[in-house]
Amino acid sequence: MSGVEIGVGNRDVAGRGARRDAGRDPKVGTGLGDVFAALDLEPLPRGVVMAATPLGNIGDASARLVHALATADVIAAEDTRRMKALASALGVEVTAKVVSNFDHNEQARVEGLLDAARRGTVLVVTDAGMPVVSDPGHVVVVAALEQGVPVTCLPGPSAVTTALALSGLGVGHFIFDGFAPRKPGQKKAWLESLRQESRAVVFFESPHRIADTLAVAAELLGPTRRGAVCRELTKTYEEIKRGSLQELAEWAEEGNARGEISVVLDGAAAVDGAMSAADLIPRVNELVEGGMKLKPACKEAAKGTTVSVRELYDAVVAARA
Repeated sequence: MSGVEIGVGNRDVAGRGARRDAGRDPKVGTGLGDVFAALDLEPLPRGVVMAATPLGNIGDASARLVHALATADVIAAEDTRRMKALASALGVEVTAKVVSNFDHNEQARVEGLLDAARRGTVLVVTDAGMPVVSDPGHVVVVAALEQGVPVTCLPGPSAVTTALALSGLGVGHFIFDGFAPRKPGQKKAWLESLRQESRAVVFFESPHRIADTLAVAAELLGPTRRGAVCRELTKTYEEIKRGSLQELAEWAEEGNARGEISVVLDGAAAVDGAMSAADLIPRVNELVEGGMKLKPACKEAAKGTTVSVRELYDAVVAARA
């Protein structure tokens, strides 16, 4: 099936380019036009242009983003209504052809978008942050590169780097893991794979699942491992909660984690091998003999270490077999 046709219509692309060359687009408010003139912004190139949008604070929009919204020939937006609201708030009258471009229709859009990109500028934006990074955009970018269509990017706000900067953790080296898996089994396997990860880990999570995810993380990664829950970044009610995974899990269980959430996990301690699960078995046995059940005993014995409760529990069961 062919892609959806998204031509630049009958607009004079060359004429639009000439207006861009002038450094001040007539469809932009006077104040912004003065900013463009002062910055001497370059005209947008032909091809696919990705642009980061504000996470929640309109003041974070770059002059290049405003210029792009005003002068692009086609705008492919994750949500066209939100894009138009953003443009309106920035004082931009959008004259581009505007089309939706989200997870469920992105593949069907490719052919039309690339055809338009060969003749003009196709601006790709998402609801917040950078396209492609756990957001739409990857499909059209890969197709453009494969077909020799130029691709560039206007940098800007990112929940990933903002959360890292605010976490208070050692983030000189980090990995970004997208959204946490939804299914319990997949989530546990994913978190277990991070037990020995020495780099900080950033991921996104839903407010409806964050309490469970943090509780499982405390169990599998160790209750004392540090983390930070960053919610509503750049917005009025921005909040950063820092602490051990156990503390964060208890905080989230109280219903405090609302809004859009980014989580940063500290990397595994370099001294992780200083105490193994086998070293903790005698302490577990002592607690059990004192009347405590096995799982709570493992949880208590694992405190202050990076040995996970699950690993310790399995080691105790294996030792008894």
